[in-house]
Amino acid sequence: MSVAAPQRLHPLTFVVGAVRELLALLAAGATVLLVGGASMAFYFALAALAIGLLIHVASWATFTYTLFDDRIELRRALIGRSVKSIPRERIRGVDVSATLAHRLLGVAILHIDAGADGGEGTLNAVSRTEADRLRGLLLARTAPADGAGERDAGPPSRTLARMRRRWFLYAPLSGAYLLTPFALAGSLLGTLYNLGDDLGLITRDRLTRLGHDVVGLPPVVAAVLGVLLLVAMPVMSVVVFALFNWEFTVTARDGSIVAERGIVTRRSVSLERRRIRGVELTDNPFERAARVVRLGALVTGLGDAVHRGRLLPAAPRPVAARLAAEVLGPLPGPLLRHPPAARGRRLVRATAGPVVVGVFAATAGHAWVVALCAVLAVCAVPLGLDRYRQLGHAADAERFTLRAGSLRRRQVVIDHSAIVGWRLRQTLFQRRLDLATLDAGVGAGDGGYPATDLATADAVTFAASITPAWVTPFLETPTPTASPSHAVDTE
Repeated sequence: MSVAAPQRLHPLTFVVGAVRELLALLAAGATVLLVGGASMAFYFALAALAIGLLIHVASWATFTYTLFDDRIELRRALIGRSVKSIPRERIRGVDVSATLAHRLLGVAILHIDAGADGGEGTLNAVSRTEADRLRGLLLARTAPADGAGERDAGPPSRTLARMRRRWFLYAPLSGAYLLTPFALAGSLLGTLYNLGDDLGLITRDRLTRLGHDVVGLPPVVAAVLGVLLLVAMPVMSVVVFALFNWEFTVTARDGSIVAERGIVTRRSVSLERRRIRGVELTDNPFERAARVVRLGALVTGLGDAVHRGRLLPAAPRPVAARLAAEVLGPLPGPLLRHPPAARGRRLVRATAGPVVVGVFAATAGHAWVVALCAVLAVCAVPLGLDRYRQLGHAADAERFTLRAGSLRRRQVVIDHSAIVGWRLRQTLFQRRLDLATLDAGVGAGDGGYPATDLATADAVTFAASITPAWVTPFLETPTPTASPSHAVDTE
């Protein structure tokens, strides 16, 4: 083990801290200005800024990091001494992010994720060159530990995918981006309301007067405002999507998959390629109609996998499929359809709620509720049929795939080596229909993924084809021949 000299953060950490303090003081100074006048606001801001800078200086002077051959140590001695040691073998990913202030000063934030057993650490801030150097060293491995390193072969840096500007138009297809601007606006209005209430600027009379003014708007004005709102929703969703995913680029670099994105805050997430156990493709009915899909990586022990494992936020399906093949390998297919008995279960589960409520409403004599439940039950039939149509599974010699869902369709593709166990379960109704749900235990992502309503014989055969040494000893008789399956579309 080589002994390295302790290193400090970049001196410009003071400037970054000062910018944050000034932004925080804007709101606090405005409040003091309203309550105590300009003189008090000035002295308050000056004292708070001085105290903040002293804290930043003390934090910088008492914090060091040391990179060893087998670990990185973070030492802090501001009030009490603390030493955090993160084994390099435990590191799952290294993120490099930079806010606008960081980018102007040429520094960045380095975040180290070592999973639940290894902890995490943050260096705020180091030079961009130092961040790139540390990321390369922390993710470097002399040899793969589990035989998954064959995919690391290739040039040291290669662009796998890059988001095109026209893909920003896919943002309105996702409900998250469609509603995010208004959620932010609601949060801002709530903050302003609480501040105004604390300062006594909001009274019952003023709220009543504002309500009367809104209700008294002419119908034409109300209609124009409604149209503007409908137009603003997709426009603002595109703006928010672009802010978070500007110049989204996926690169293969030094045995890692690096995803970079963002315009205000630029973020770079590095995922060790040998820890990537699978990929996940998700979409909704609107995205499906436009042949758009979102792609994420299933990584062993990765924290905040929903955001940090993202490989493409929205892209044409062929592009996402090519990237998935680059990251993981060829995707198995075509998918095999589940037995017809599964269709009946999907229909029953989709219509059961409205039917049960309708029965109770009919008993109570509420005719309009019965009519509403009947309409909902009829509308749920296409949903149940689509949920059955989306069920599918397939496997090849190296990986398998499972697909399910309608309103949120999810297809996972997982390496055979990622399997840590199987669970075969049947409800009373499944036993009557000779169906079963096979749960694949995986040491990555959600930890487990179900293949719902397979024929019982198909479920056993599927598990035995992937891990025969685990399943075959528990069979009293030779594995039954799987019932005929039919290929379904891979869309």
